Amino acid sequence: MTTPKFVRPGSLVALVAVVAGLMLAFPARQSAHDIPGDVTVQAFVKPEGQRLRLLVRVPLEALSDMVFPTLGPGYLDFERARSRSEFDTAAMVWMGQEVQIFENGARLETPTIAAIKVSLPSNPAFETYEGALEHVQGELLPVGTQLVWQQAVLDVLFDYPIQSDQSEFSIRPSLERMGLRVITVLRFMPPGGAERAFELRGDPGVVTLDPRWHQAAFRFVVMGFEHILDGTDHLLFLACLVIPFRRLRALAVIVTAFTLAHSFTLLASAYELAPDALWFPPLVETLIAMSIVYMALENIVGAATRRRWAITFIFGLVHGFGFSFALRETLQFAGTHLLTSLLAFNIGVELGQLLVLLLLVPALNFLFKYVVAERMGTILVSALVAHTAWHWMAERWEVLSQYPITWAAFSRAMFTGAMGWLLLAMLLVGMVWAGFKAMQSPDQPPASADA
Repeated sequence: MTTPKFVRPGSLVALVAVVAGLMLAFPARQSAHDIPGDVTVQAFVKPEGQRLRLLVRVPLEALSDMVFPTLGPGYLDFERARSRSEFDTAAMVWMGQEVQIFENGARLETPTIAAIKVSLPSNPAFETYEGALEHVQGELLPVGTQLVWQQAVLDVLFDYPIQSDQSEFSIRPSLERMGLRVITVLRFMPPGGAERAFELRGDPGVVTLDPRWHQAAFRFVVMGFEHILDGTDHLLFLACLVIPFRRLRALAVIVTAFTLAHSFTLLASAYELAPDALWFPPLVETLIAMSIVYMALENIVGAATRRRWAITFIFGLVHGFGFSFALRETLQFAGTHLLTSLLAFNIGVELGQLLVLLLLVPALNFLFKYVVAERMGTILVSALVAHTAWHWMAERWEVLSQYPITWAAFSRAMFTGAMGWLLLAMLLVGMVWAGFKAMQSPDQPPASADA
């Protein structure tokens, strides 16, 4: 083998020597740089007088780029670690400087480390605040403990100076860099109040730990507004409602029926009156897709207001359960204002629906007036919606079919206990509304936008 003419032999030898020297001078520490996949952080926040205490337990392997004293096959060297310098540095870099805690809107200054220790992963101290506090302030693990550093957890007690424990506190964990998927299980211990539990995923933004009613209401109005705009299936359902009826009077009856129905089941689900079986969410998602297919096909064959409001009411009950699934992980931000937050979420949904109607009605009027005839346009647009929803229904049915649902299990979940009363109440509401509509003037055929 000959050396290429453009590479001098002496240069090649020098290059190999440099690479070898760098490898010897900077040994690989791949394990210190690996980012773990799933990381769960446990934390307590408790204001006490003029200080706020933050207790944190985090897997040691989540503190990437930190090098801890080890011996043998990766055991922590507790004798060399007695000085705590490596662990103090890691705690401040990854938590003390990253976690943002606010008192009455002002960020607290950098905390001090009151206690820190390495613990076994099986240690149960963080089940309660008192147990965690006593544990982190207790004796360190014996010097001879054989614990692989990737399996250890680091417990830290931070102290923040505050003005009063009666202040309003909020937090932004900012721990999402610890892993690919980070969950922060945080419990807030207000003085003289009930514990507030949170499960925060990734970066949740600034979270008010004990929100006032207006703070919770505003947050849930925004959530409802964003949810309806992000929910493609709900938007297509609204489009199906609007396509044949684009006058205010006809739309008011139909949209009101949808609003009342989904509000009913949303509240019921939030108060745990809905089935908790694993098959229930995929069933609801399948029925939502089915509702879009049905509405689109009805638009194609012809829809009347009197029949449309009743069908919309029934499907609205299903969509309410769908809304409730979006709230399962966010109701933790309601504090003690559950009902207020639910009503605020509903207001946000209605505002989102109103925006969709304000945009969709003029767009359809323009389409049917200048681009395609109304009847043909209704068929074409509805056929496109039906095609899309049909694929959703098939995919969701495939997921639902993986659950072994027996009639006994279905009837037990749907027709007994609180759910049975819920269905009866919904039936009574529907009958009352049907009686009210029956006393109204006979239904007129759908009017065009020009009428």
